[in-house]
Amino acid sequence: MKQITPEYVKEVYQSASLLISRQELMKALDTMATEMEKELKDQNPIMLTVMNGGLITTSELALRLNFPMQMDYVHATRYTGETTGGASVHWKREPSLEIEDRVVVIVDDILDGGLTFSAIIEYCEGRGAKKVYTAVLLDKTEARHEGALKKADFTALEVANEYVFGFGLDYHEYLRNVPDIYKVAKHHM
Repeated sequence: MKQITPEYVKEVYQSASLLISRQELMKALDTMATEMEKELKDQNPIMLTVMNGGLITTSELALRLNFPMQMDYVHATRYTGETTGGASVHWKREPSLEIEDRVVVIVDDILDGGLTFSAIIEYCEGRGAKKVYTAVLLDKTEARHEGALKKADFTALEVANEYVFGFGLDYHEYLRNVPDIYKVAKHHM
């Protein structure tokens, strides 16, 4: 693989194909927020962002949800700057809020293999969460691992099993700040 430099990242961005525009993302998040509000408005949930990818999705959702909630985050990942995840989940930060007897909504950018989500759900349940929901911007339904979370409770959009970046999703820890979703060109995978 080529060394990841700012110049190389610019090349990746320029050769990528637009997959989902910001306008499409906003419309899908509006719909998702409406569904979430119906289910969660009276439950005093904790919105638990999975960092770093879930940051933008959570912020966009939070601005659309008109009910009391608290916000916290976890940093658990199988991806350590690579394009494919490892076998184990690495915990970098656990939630700071007490989740016992609380409704927790785990929010991330994408549901692909499902192993990280499964580990975070298990963590929350093990600490006495009353109920755990999952919410994702994108769902790669074709990418599931055996025994992992199969479907999120709330999903904005589905995508094919392709390498994508933008709107929180990264390319080697870059390009999370791109406002649309792009598909990486084959020669950059």
